[in-house]
Amino acid sequence: MKPHVVCLMASSLDGRTWSSRWRPKGAGDLFERVHDEIAGDAWVIGRITGQEFAKGKPYPTSATETFPRKPWFARREAKAFGVVLDAHGKIAWGRSDIGGDPIVVVLTEAVSDAHLAGLRSEGVSYIFAGKSELDLALTLDILNRELGIKRLLVEGGGVANGNFLRAGLIDEFYLILCPAVDGARGAPHVFDSAETESSDRRAPITAMTLERTRDLGGGALLLHYKITNADAAASR
Repeated sequence: MKPHVVCLMASSLDGRTWSSRWRPKGAGDLFERVHDEIAGDAWVIGRITGQEFAKGKPYPTSATETFPRKPWFARREAKAFGVVLDAHGKIAWGRSDIGGDPIVVVLTEAVSDAHLAGLRSEGVSYIFAGKSELDLALTLDILNRELGIKRLLVEGGGVANGNFLRAGLIDEFYLILCPAVDGARGAPHVFDSAETESSDRRAPITAMTLERTRDLGGGALLLHYKITNADAAASR
């Protein structure tokens, strides 16, 4: 069963997400505050964002053991899980949790046994969702089936958000709109795409309904939208 998927992001007025480049600087703890308020059984980020949390040295390049391409969990019980999309197994973690939330890495079956050995040695759980490319719908199904995830927060970066959006998997969108601008090229947008992706691929959204707005103080606003996707509309 598909979990309910909520995308949460903070952006400047020009839609950019690297707060270190914003002027004036600072979004304070707004993101963490809203994250805790809307809550979820798990949150998911892409590889580039995930790399920012990594502390480990590269794993060995060879392994003495062959591992089945099946889910492996160091822990199955937690208040929330931190899910990271790392299709080709590039992140060496050096930790097993982020902020107390156990890490679950989403891999493809093409990842090496050496990388799996590294994850296991650090107590990092993993699942497989595709042969050589990630299938996000399958990812959601596995998280629900294996860990009972019913509500998932998608929290960046822009490419990961864009992939969920274009797959028609996002049900709600919360945007923290901050009183700042980036004003230069190069930073990702809230929803983005990889350079290799087709520029004419569009999200199957048929409606976005504004549920509420909220003043977060200091000129920041919280916008909350419900999203209707084409497949969902057709099934009603």
